Amino acid sequence: MKVLSLVNMKGGVAKTTLAVNLADVLNRREGKRVLLIDIDPQFNATQCIMNGNSYKEYLSNKGYTVLDVFNDTPLSVVSSVNGTTTIPPKKIEEIIPYNIRNGFDLLPGALELHRLEMGSGQGKEMRLRNYINHLRTNDLFDWVIIDTPPTPSAWMSAALIASDYYLTPVRPEPLSATGIDLLRVVVNGITSNYGLNLSCLGVVLTMAEENTIVFSDAVDFIDNNTYWKGKRISKSLPKRTAIARGQGNQSFILDLDDHDLNISMSRITKEVIERAEA
Repeated sequence: MKVLSLVNMKGGVAKTTLAVNLADVLNRREGKRVLLIDIDPQFNATQCIMNGNSYKEYLSNKGYTVLDVFNDTPLSVVSSVNGTTTIPPKKIEEIIPYNIRNGFDLLPGALELHRLEMGSGQGKEMRLRNYINHLRTNDLFDWVIIDTPPTPSAWMSAALIASDYYLTPVRPEPLSATGIDLLRVVVNGITSNYGLNLSCLGVVLTMAEENTIVFSDAVDFIDNNTYWKGKRISKSLPKRTAIARGQGNQSFILDLDDHDLNISMSRITKEVIERAEA
C-alpha cells in the first residue's frame, strides 16, 4: 500500500482538485483500491464528493470522519445536524470509511477538527499513521491519498508522518514557484524531527496555460532549481473553469467532456504511479 500526501503551504493551487481526481483516476482508470483522507479542517475534498444533504445524513447516521482518528478523549461539539453532542473516542479498528463506489472510499473531513488540541507530547500526531498501519496490515487499499490544509500545522505534520511520499501542486506564477522552497524547509524539518523516510514524488504544475510566458518561467525555475530539478511531473493540469463547476456538483474531471483535460489527468496519474514504483 502506498500513502501519498498532497502538500503546499499556499492555497488556491488546485491541491484538493488534484487529490480528489488523482484518487478517482487511480480507481477508475488504473483499477486501484483507493482511500481518500480529508485532513483539512475546511473539508473541501469531502465537499467535492458529498453534497451537503448527503454529508448531513452521513453524520446523522453516525458515520466516521477523520475526527474519529484523532479524537482520543470525549469531545463535546455543537452542530446543525445533532445539536450538542459528546463524541466518544473510537478504537482505530472501528473506523470505517464512506464507500463511494467499488474500490473507492473516503474518510470525510470534519469542521470540528479545529476543536482538538494537538499539543506536543500527546502523541495525537501519530494516530493517523496508526490508522493507516491498521489498513496496511489488513491489505484494504492499494493507495491512500491524503488532502492536507494549505498551512504548516499539526495536521500537515500528521499527514506527512503517515505517508510514504508527498506530491506538491504548484500554480505557475512567481510567488507559488518560489514558495515551494519554503515548503521544502518545512517538510525537511518534519522528516528530520520524526526520523521519516519520506520521498518527494514530484511537482505538478496546475491551473496551467502552457502557451504563456508565466508558465515557461515556472518550468524553467523548477527544472533549474538545485532541489526541484528532475522532480517536475511532465504533464501539467490545464486551467479550466469547468473543473470548479464540476466539483460543485460532485463531478470528477473524467466526467467532464474535455478530452485534453482527461488525458492530462490520466497522464499525471500514470507518472505518479511510475515514480512510486521505481
